[in-house]
Amino acid sequence: MTTDPIIALSAFAILALLAAAALWPRHGIWARLVSRLRLTEKVCTEDTLKHIHSCNRRCVPCTVQSLAGQIGVSTTRAAALLATVIEQGLAREGETGPTLTESGEAWALRLVRTHRLWESYLAERTGVAPTEWHEEAERVEHRLSGRDTETLAASLGHPRWDPHGDPIPTSDGELPRAENLTLLNAPLATRLSVVHLEDEPAATYAELLRLGLFLGQELTILSRDGSSLRIDAGFAELHLAATHARNVGVRRVSAETSIQGVPDEASGWTTLAAMAPGESGRVVAISPACGGPQRRRLLDLGVVAGTEIQVELQASGGGPVAYRICDALIALRREQAAFIAVVPQQARAGKRVRAADRPRRDGREAV
Repeated sequence: MTTDPIIALSAFAILALLAAAALWPRHGIWARLVSRLRLTEKVCTEDTLKHIHSCNRRCVPCTVQSLAGQIGVSTTRAAALLATVIEQGLAREGETGPTLTESGEAWALRLVRTHRLWESYLAERTGVAPTEWHEEAERVEHRLSGRDTETLAASLGHPRWDPHGDPIPTSDGELPRAENLTLLNAPLATRLSVVHLEDEPAATYAELLRLGLFLGQELTILSRDGSSLRIDAGFAELHLAATHARNVGVRRVSAETSIQGVPDEASGWTTLAAMAPGESGRVVAISPACGGPQRRRLLDLGVVAGTEIQVELQASGGGPVAYRICDALIALRREQAAFIAVVPQQARAGKRVRAADRPRRDGREAV
């Protein structure tokens, strides 16, 4: 039985293509599998260094169990990773667990620097949700080269703090100490400013965002017991679980400091979201919580200090509201309007605009 030459040639061509796809240097299937395995090993090593660095900085023991839980591996694998970084001279055994050597500390700080710079990039230049910043940065931190990181830092203007309020290590490896005052141990009846929102665990961070907390926000703790806190957040009264309060870093502020970006002379301010159709207000500030593309869009629309905004039409069912801004009719969602602080002006019909009652809620309506 003879084989058709065309069939044989076609089969040979297919096999040759498959072999080339599998064995092609650098870009073949086998090369990619090896690269992925190496990357996985590198990622595990770098995550180990970051965990040791975090434990050392917080003055808590680094254990096999804590590492396993942090990076999601078995205790056997975690023990092997700790042994590896010690063998490589990146860490040493200490009285309370491993500590980083000078080279290990430098490596860990480079990772932290890249991570926090990428979070800053996502906050300033993209529309990625805040709850996704950390996971995105976790992936990118292992892939950017040192040169890429410095290029990123320069493009962002060399920020000192990330969008969560964490200090960004300098290119020389300097890392300032963060504030140690939180809502859990801060004094009552004292003006405080939010300087840090811990992004881990993710569920707690999402809840802090849902409540409307943001960096630079000024607030006062009205009461605190073993289970919850009652907080005056300026335009709203918030109720925060005590378990979440430890994730909010604060510092005391002087009486002369303006409230949440609103000038002291702007008394009687409210938010645009609190105003009804027919009412108008003069813009005094945009909340610091509004950043990135969303803030730039408001500025492009003419929402700057001194602009008068008229509430024209409110959709039924909580939809967007139509506002007259600089002679143009613009639709804004309620959560967008809540970022805009205004001083009520005379109503169009000649009556004085009502002052919205101070709400008690757990929403994002505080500037």
